[in-house]
Amino acid sequence: MHFLYAVLVVVVTVQLSSFATSIYLHRSLAHRGVKLNSGLALLMRAELWLATGIKPKEWVAVHRKHHRHTDVLGDPHSPVIEGLWRILLGNAYYYAREARNPETLSRFAPDVGNDWVDRYVFRFGMLGIAIGVGIFMWLLGPIWGGVAFIAQAAMYIFFNAVVNGANHAVGYQNFNNTATNLRLVAMLTAGEGLHNNHHAFPTSARFSIRKNEFDPSWPVVRVLAWMHLAEPLRVAPQID
Repeated sequence: MHFLYAVLVVVVTVQLSSFATSIYLHRSLAHRGVKLNSGLALLMRAELWLATGIKPKEWVAVHRKHHRHTDVLGDPHSPVIEGLWRILLGNAYYYAREARNPETLSRFAPDVGNDWVDRYVFRFGMLGIAIGVGIFMWLLGPIWGGVAFIAQAAMYIFFNAVVNGANHAVGYQNFNNTATNLRLVAMLTAGEGLHNNHHAFPTSARFSIRKNEFDPSWPVVRVLAWMHLAEPLRVAPQID
């Protein structure tokens, strides 16, 4: 039973992190395509801090630089430049290397990570991870809790590596850019696998463009909008 509980906690945590990444970090903070209620944004920030230790300023800066220099010199994590397998296996290294660059942070994310909570709480990523490990151990026990925390972190890192790697190497394209769409990856990453669409319309709150594409984050955004917790500011048109 402990194993089943651990698997459930891992799956739920990875999906919560994926949706928080896609809706909060990506669509809201990085591209300003969705406006989120401040309380909801704080909850998503807290979940990512506890599960991954991510600092919003760093994530946004690295991602915006990726858009500025997509698959050319300056891209923090391009399989075209570094090779697909290096990104799939070492994406966390390339992300961390760029996230430590003060010039990247000041140039690409001067508007992010400046409030009190970010400066005095969420900027301590290892503290978030330590608390997250403690919560997992409290829920599942010291052994299964530790294993489950490592598993969810590894899955989250791998999913991000697939988007940054495979979604610039294989898949289909609706638009003329260097990114690709992978429907299965989109299902596993809250829509991030519709990467070609996103690079064509980076500020769109919805990543799906065709009727046969599904962006899991979009119905969540619509429900949040109905609850007055979110507002899609820009939505790309469908092409069929």
